Amino acid sequence: MSSLQTIDLILVGLGNVHRQFLHLATTRGALLAQRYGLRLRVVGAADSQGAAADPAGLDPAALLAHKLSGASVAAFPGGAADASALDLLAQLDAHVLMEASPVNLADAQPSLSYVLAALERGLDVVLANKAPLALHYQLLRVAAAAHGGRLAFSATVCGGLPVINVGERDLVAAQVQRVVGVFNSTSNYILSQMAAGDSYAAALAEAQRRGIAETNPTLDVDGWDTANKLTIVANAVLGFSATVRDVHPVTGIRALSPSPGPSLEGGGVWRLLGVAERRSGGYDLSVQPVALPATHKLAQVDGWQMGVLFESDLFESIFISIDERGPTGTAAAMLRDVVNLHRDR
Repeated sequence: MSSLQTIDLILVGLGNVHRQFLHLATTRGALLAQRYGLRLRVVGAADSQGAAADPAGLDPAALLAHKLSGASVAAFPGGAADASALDLLAQLDAHVLMEASPVNLADAQPSLSYVLAALERGLDVVLANKAPLALHYQLLRVAAAAHGGRLAFSATVCGGLPVINVGERDLVAAQVQRVVGVFNSTSNYILSQMAAGDSYAAALAEAQRRGIAETNPTLDVDGWDTANKLTIVANAVLGFSATVRDVHPVTGIRALSPSPGPSLEGGGVWRLLGVAERRSGGYDLSVQPVALPATHKLAQVDGWQMGVLFESDLFESIFISIDERGPTGTAAAMLRDVVNLHRDR
């Protein structure tokens, strides 16, 4: 065990994604040690009510059980109600900040301040929170380059689907003409149920009952989650500097209620698509429902699935998809980013 390299982590946000990450950290420890020579140690954690720290490591299984009981991290051993992620960054000598707090599209705070503080200290940052990237991608890239920290965010676009990895690593030297995708599984499930005859309200209620759609589903059904992801793809994959405010139009699926019905010609279906289309000097970015023929690859992305199609000059058409019904894929993508940051160093 002495040959293992320990990576010290600070977790910000202890909702479903980081709870699942704590589960993975507990159950996949032996595999990470054997396959990669890594030991992950959670030295700090913060939620909306406080923060806890221990340079020797917080017990991930105990922390998970504590959060599942409904308690704040402030009540965990080493916790304090008046502490935040900024305090953890000041007092701990960590290697990676992991950010999975709620999305705030107004100004990306307080997540943005945590990410910048980590980068300014030379830490690597792994994000599941899309807002800092969707609003301030270039600012974060400049901060990372200036201080030696690195950003990884494959979890921000379609959870476990390696959209960013394919775009950044595999489309080498290609000119991407078009990216089009079903980026949001909640809206896709609702549209699939509506095509089968359910009303919008009934489909949304069922998604909420299953605990997958949020109580307030605005970001999903009004297209803003898709716009966030498309903006990240534009910056990271296409090299096109944009914020979520550059996506026009952003139209969700509520306009299709009460139901689009199953009667589209030729068995076609509605899909909420995020599209980046190459033009002179950049890309046009848009989000809107589109009626697709049944033969289209994205028409076959059904229910909780997500899928993305890359069209380029060198690789022609690459299509990837995933069926993801909970937070496991997103948590696993964050774990993937931690490991890949280590391997790329």
